[in-house]
Order: sequence, then C-alpha cells, then structure tokens
Amino acid sequence: MSRGSGRAARLAVAGCALLAVGAAGTPAPSTAPPDPLRASGTQVRLVEGAPEVPEVSALSWVVADARSGDVLAAHEAHRELPPASTLKTLFALALLPQVPAGRHRATDAELAGVGEGSSLVGVEAGRDYAVDDLWRGVFLSSGNDAVHVLSAMAGGKRAAVARMQATAERLGARDTRVVSPDGYDAPGQVSSAFDLAVFGREGLRDPRFAEYCRTAVADFPGREGAYGIRNTNRLLTGAEGVEPYPGAIGVKNGYTSKAGNTLIAAAKRGGRTLVVTVLNPQDGSSGAVYEEARSLLDWGFRAAGRVRPVGSLEPPVAAGAPASPRPGPSAKPATAAQVAASGQADGLGWWTVALAACAAALTAGGTAVGARRGWWRRGWWWRRGAR
Repeated sequence: MSRGSGRAARLAVAGCALLAVGAAGTPAPSTAPPDPLRASGTQVRLVEGAPEVPEVSALSWVVADARSGDVLAAHEAHRELPPASTLKTLFALALLPQVPAGRHRATDAELAGVGEGSSLVGVEAGRDYAVDDLWRGVFLSSGNDAVHVLSAMAGGKRAAVARMQATAERLGARDTRVVSPDGYDAPGQVSSAFDLAVFGREGLRDPRFAEYCRTAVADFPGREGAYGIRNTNRLLTGAEGVEPYPGAIGVKNGYTSKAGNTLIAAAKRGGRTLVVTVLNPQDGSSGAVYEEARSLLDWGFRAAGRVRPVGSLEPPVAAGAPASPRPGPSAKPATAAQVAASGQADGLGWWTVALAACAAALTAGGTAVGARRGWWRRGWWWRRGAR
C-alpha cells in the first residue's frame, strides 16, 4: 500500500470516529405530540352540538369508553392521589388468576396486620371459606380481612404487592405505586384517575371480575350461619339518599381519611359502556362522589359521538419494536443514498448519512488494501516456490 493511500485511510478512520462521537451525543428529535391528559385542568374536545362538561368538585376524574378505551374528558387525569379501596380492583386483576378455586381455612397469621379501622367482611381464623365467598367479601364489603387471606394464598403480602405493581406496569398504569394490597393508607401509595379507569376497564373484560363487581347482595358464612352482605357502591345498590344509577354494572368505591371518597363507576346503556373515575370530591358530603360520578356518566352518554377523544386507556406500544424484520446474513449492506432516504424519513439527521458514507468509504478502502496485500502475498509465494 502506498504512503498516500495509508494516510487517506487513517484520515477516514479518524473522521468517522469523530462523526460517531457526535452522533452518540446528538439526541434523536422527539416526534411524539404532547399528551393532553398530562396538562393541567379539564381536557375535552367538543364538537358542534355537544353538551358542556358538568362542573364537579373532585380533585381528579376521567370519563372513558370501556369498549374502545377512548378518554372522552378528564380533569387532572394523572394527578397522583391515594386511591383507598379502589386499589382492590388492581388486587383482583393481579390475583384472580393466582388463587386456586376451592376452599380455604383462614388462620390468625393470615389475618394479622389488618389495618386499624379497616372495613371488614367478618373472616374468622379457623373457619373454612369458599374462595368465591372471599372474593365477594372483597368486592361487596371491601373486606381487608378477605384481602389478607387471599394474599396469603397467593404467596403473601409482599408477593401480592409485587404482582400488583407488575400488572399496573403491564397495563401502562405508570402513576400507581403499591404498598398495601388492600388500599389502606400507606406512605408512598398512590394511583390516579387515569390508572383506576384502566383497572376498571380491564376488570370488566374478565367474566369473574365483572360478576363480582356488579353483585349487589350476597350471603357470607358466619358463626351462626350465613348473613347478608351488601355492595357498598351506592350507585349500584342505592343507599343513604343515593339513587341507583340505571344500567350500573360496578365497579368499586373506597374511602380513607387521607384519600377521601374514591370511586370507579361503570354503566351500560344502549350498547355503550362507560367507565368513570372520581377522586376526592371537595364538596364535603358523603354522597358527593356518587352524584358527581352520576353527572359525568350522564354527560358521557349524552356526548356519545359529539366529542373527540383526548387520550386512550390502551397500554402504550412498546418502544423500540422493530417496524420490519431484520435483514438476514445474506442481505446487502445499505448504500449511503438508501441510508440518507431512511434518515430523512425517521429524523435521524445528517450524521446518519455521513456515517453511512464513512462506512462505505472504509469498506472500499479495505477492499483495495486487501487486494493489494493479496497480490503481494501471491508474488511472495510464487517467488518462494520458484527457488
């Protein structure tokens, strides 16, 4: 190889190295539009003739179509707030597949650690229970005692929390951090109106979940025979001045002193199912969470076809998924022109084209050098063989 060609090769290598460093330090431009649901205030896109969104006092709320996942309107959808017992919907999503059907005898150890002042269904140590009864205790009476027993059956509280967190992440519910499986107030435990709508919608797709959450009354085994339990979701059953909502099919309510009143409500009307979440109304009355959910459900059914979605409850598409199969070993390397065209299409920038050109130059230079070396070796072998 001549001195000139060697210098050219070294300059090409150095130039490509500098370009690689520049490319590594150049962030790819973001092409994703801003998410309206992460903006502050109320988000809605009304078209002509659409009814106005009702004024409600909740810190956060969401109205969504359960079938499509379209978010029709929302207020502070991703605000992180204590969820109270609405978090039991995530508990059910995570553990319904894990707890085997049949019967189970509750123990003192399983019931230990139930928070003071918790809502209870009346599970007693030493008594056998059908697993179905325990799940009805979770959904109807919001029984933290039933949650603790079911958690033990699935590997314990720590395992239940881990499964719940993994389930939330799988569903794209990124605002949720689970500390206690029953929703009892715990430092750092939060969710959002958006995430709870995701859990409610996902639960309605599961026949067992859907059956439990729409059950109004049931019998629960006790020391002196079965006694009746009633769903604490007043939109479903009607109680304490709250009228049942027509077409209500669940899902779950909750309350703690820190979370205030929380609710995931679902209703079906005319072949359309809506999911509404309401977190911590500031109205002050005990029935406010139900009445505000009622007004949002009414609006959602009236606004059908008259609003454009402001978001979706569907999990985000995994980043980095290949758009097409990778080329096999026999595929030809792309030319600089081809890389330039693809770079313009996906915003990779000028340095992608430059790197491709460097790669092509180095490949050509290496081929030339290899050919020269091959000629020299053939000449050396011929000379040696001639001796």
